Amino acid sequence: MDANNLLALLAAVAAFAVTAVLAKPVIHWLRRMKFGQKILEIGPKWHMNKQNIPTMGGFMFIIGITAAVLACLAVAQAGAMAPFARLLPGVVVLGLALAYGLVGMVDDLAKIKKKQNAGLTPLQKLILQIVVSAVFITVLRITGGVDTAVWVPFANVSFEIPWIVYIIFAAFIIVGADNAVNLTDGLDGLAAGVTLPVALFFTAVGLRQGNGGVAVFAAALAGALAAFLIFNFHPAKVFMGDTGSLFLGGAVAGLAFACDMPLILIPVGIIYIWETLSVIIQVTYFKISHGKRVFKMAPFHHHMEMCGWGERKIVLTFAAVTAVLCVAAWCFGVVPHVA
Repeated sequence: MDANNLLALLAAVAAFAVTAVLAKPVIHWLRRMKFGQKILEIGPKWHMNKQNIPTMGGFMFIIGITAAVLACLAVAQAGAMAPFARLLPGVVVLGLALAYGLVGMVDDLAKIKKKQNAGLTPLQKLILQIVVSAVFITVLRITGGVDTAVWVPFANVSFEIPWIVYIIFAAFIIVGADNAVNLTDGLDGLAAGVTLPVALFFTAVGLRQGNGGVAVFAAALAGALAAFLIFNFHPAKVFMGDTGSLFLGGAVAGLAFACDMPLILIPVGIIYIWETLSVIIQVTYFKISHGKRVFKMAPFHHHMEMCGWGERKIVLTFAAVTAVLCVAAWCFGVVPHVA
């Protein structure tokens, strides 16, 4: 087993262990601080029983992932397993995810202070997300983690675009992915359950490309989410909050760019995309039809609930769809080698 494989395994195990150990103390602390989830009045009435379940639980997997990545850096340096530069892309992705997690934390704290499910304004959140994405892609470019050639999966072709256009393109993808994951976080275990196979996919891609940083971060993400799901799967004992969902959105988008294959998010992130499209379709049709709806409720997971599907069935189905498309992207997307 080579150094990247060993470090990825260490990252997964460490992130799982730290997240699992932190879970109960974090949940207890959130309850003591009265950091409870507030349910929108316009949301599903059957979710009102989730009122005041501890939120901001994303802290537990954020700490687990960060600790795992730092541990791998220390082990790699001490054992001369891999130079710091080889792990740098993972550190840069961690920085993006942490920055978005911070935005989510500010939003969560604002909701808790106001005692309602509305924190930062959409414009405030958007501006912060755009600034963070621009900084991330610039740092990744400076460190040699990305170029301006956009690779098209399945077609296995690339095309060059100007740097300024690439920054705009990257900001659109990263901010879009971040908000899409945030929208997906609407059922017990849904965002974590869908993101777990995506994390495993990027772990495999990182190992195939010889990108130790990506492999370590993605493996840590997978391990931490596996532990978090023990407490977040239906019936959830804790929610990740915007702190966790925005962190996950940044993590997924950051991994795609660190692998230099942002368009791979189309197949592997199809659930995020469809959840977002369902909201756009619903709102647009509601306006132009003067009150008619395409779905019983948006995002799409609420439509499925109103069709009689239980939360567990929805989460397992959406995660399975994601897993199948991740396998298809691996087998037929012709993942490029970037040693």
